[in-house]
Amino acid sequence: MIGAGLVRFSGAVEELTEADRDALFSRATNEDASITLRASEIIDDVRVRGDDALRELAFALDGVSLETLEVPRATILRALDSTPPDVRRVLERSARNIATVHGAFMPTPMEVEPEPGVVVGRRPDPLQRVGVYAPGGRAAYPSSVLMGAIPARVAGVGEVILCSPPGSDGLPSRAVLAAAALANVDRVFAIGGAGAIGAMAYGTRSVPRVDRIVGPGNAYVAAAKLLVVRQVAIDSPAGPSELILIADDSADPSVVATEMVAQAEHDPLACVIAIAISEATASRIERALAGEVERADRSEIVREALAGHGGILRVSSVAAAVEFSNRFAPEHLLLCVSNAAAVVRSVRNAGTVFVGERSSVAFGDYMTGANHVLPTGGLARSYSGLSPLDFVRWTTYQRVGAAAAANLAMDVGVFADAESLPGHAAAARQWSAR
Repeated sequence: MIGAGLVRFSGAVEELTEADRDALFSRATNEDASITLRASEIIDDVRVRGDDALRELAFALDGVSLETLEVPRATILRALDSTPPDVRRVLERSARNIATVHGAFMPTPMEVEPEPGVVVGRRPDPLQRVGVYAPGGRAAYPSSVLMGAIPARVAGVGEVILCSPPGSDGLPSRAVLAAAALANVDRVFAIGGAGAIGAMAYGTRSVPRVDRIVGPGNAYVAAAKLLVVRQVAIDSPAGPSELILIADDSADPSVVATEMVAQAEHDPLACVIAIAISEATASRIERALAGEVERADRSEIVREALAGHGGILRVSSVAAAVEFSNRFAPEHLLLCVSNAAAVVRSVRNAGTVFVGERSSVAFGDYMTGANHVLPTGGLARSYSGLSPLDFVRWTTYQRVGAAAAANLAMDVGVFADAESLPGHAAAARQWSAR
């Protein structure tokens, strides 16, 4: 069978068992009750004991004793100054593109006059303070700093703070600090995990309370964000990386395989599915994928991801593949088909779509200017990728002229009477004779 032994799901889509379909489409975020319980305990501790709890967490989880939680501004700037020139150049290029793209996405105020003299308006007002989370630990993600902080700055947010776990020196990664400087982050705190989310949600003596928390993290961070949604807005619930690739007979199987490995290396829980339009294409992808896995530097992670959540599936047409993808609602969708520009018009549910095999997902992760903070677990049915819209709230206002007030008064009174609200009726009718 196609993909047998290399990926978990294989063969024709219509031949998938009910159990396989359930496993593919039921990708709920944060199913581990023990993680949720521990995240809740950490948040409660931070809410009650503030900075003391954060210091204890840094010692217990990161092995460092922190005299201060905040990273001095001079340290942040030194990190940027000491960044290797080639790394700084690509960070600056990415930052420029993110600012350009998200600047074009900025919402604008609007007014409408449904009746003469009745004006309803809506304007986007930037949030006062936003918190960005950047993962640490085994890897540093300066790209996540740029993706979170720059759209906030574009939107006009008053203050942007960053939380990222400390390393052995008590500081977040130098690359993360350099990105914070480039993104004009106001304050940086060397705290991570669920504790950082709790600190930003409730505030401590050192860490200010924010209006929204954005940015990726591990399972504890994801659980913590869901636990604080009654206190603070979040971007979207996040889970392991996802990719669907749709490949017709024009697709280069080596390109498909390379993209699959690139996403699978994120996490053993990453979900990577290739949907081929013919059995011959599926077979070519399988052979190419086997070779790429053998050569992969992170082959152990890649193998685990593919065996647990990978697939090479077959459908009869590109339309059927898009229908499958729309039901799956992936974080990333890569269209390796000959008429990709036309096909993208029928895509409805995806965090972001890469149109044509040259449009590598890696380009979007780092450099095109689009955001890589995206919905996972099927939530692309209702959530969108991070944008300036996440950093504003809408103020609606209404203005009624004298003639319009007199014209509305009696009908509004009738409406209010029908709902047994005489005070509303009186408030409206007072304007009928003025």
